[in-house]
Amino acid sequence: QVQLVESGGGLVQAGGSLRLSCAASGITFSRNGFGWDRQAPGKQRELVAFIGSGSSTTYSDAVKGRFTISRDNAKNTVYLQMNSLKPEDTAVYYCRTVGGGTLYWGQGTQVTVSS
Repeated sequence: QVQLVESGGGLVQAGGSLRLSCAASGITFSRNGFGWDRQAPGKQRELVAFIGSGSSTTYSDAVKGRFTISRDNAKNTVYLQMNSLKPEDTAVYYCRTVGGGTLYWGQGTQVTVSS
């Protein structure tokens, strides 16, 4: 059974930083790509960043240059380092991956950026 557990969210002032973690189990971690998505109230879920099995990365224009996605295959964990946070980054952040042809999401972690 695939499980993704996010942590690291919280309340931070604009300009601050947070690091999100996503611990994965039930999959061959090193073979999977992982994404971080977010959903703000009243808005659709959107892609924030993605890291492939070979550690290639992509970012949305909204976070490029401020966020960094990384992975530690030894710890089965994916990270999202978020710097220079803005109030518009406020959202629930979700980790996702695909296992056996099925898309999996974590439960999400709330990030709130105050102005």
